[in-house]
Amino acid sequence: MHKSYRSTCPATNKFLKKRWDDKYYSDHRILVRDAQPCVDARPPQTFLHLHMKYKKFQLEEEHRAIIERDNRILLEKVSHIMKTKGSVDSHHQYELKSLNQGKRRQELLKVSKENANIMKRLMQQKLDINRENWKDNWAKNSVYFDNIAKYDIDWFISK
Repeated sequence: MHKSYRSTCPATNKFLKKRWDDKYYSDHRILVRDAQPCVDARPPQTFLHLHMKYKKFQLEEEHRAIIERDNRILLEKVSHIMKTKGSVDSHHQYELKSLNQGKRRQELLKVSKENANIMKRLMQQKLDINRENWKDNWAKNSVYFDNIAKYDIDWFISK
């Protein structure tokens, strides 16, 4: 009986898997049989945030705050212009120089040389992979897979 049983999950012992599945199913049927109906006839709860549109209030408040800030800045600029006389802007455009540019270049060269040395050492290393061990392990694991497989290996071949 358990040889022909096909479970939804693979198992090492098909007889025990069938017994467990039958037990789970009978427990489920008992729970379904003893279930009590439950109908909620109360009116649905009304949520205030669906009617008040808090996001709209928040955006309006932020918009007002931005307008007030811009007005204050503009007023300060106008009052500054009124208090002072005009002046000539004669700013010189200076080119910025980095004091660490040479040091950074040296660091970059040093790191690239170290990376090249590491790459050279990696390329000179012999591989430590044994293909025969991989084949033996694969054969052993495939036997284990066949033992717990849901269907036979040649289930699709018509005889």
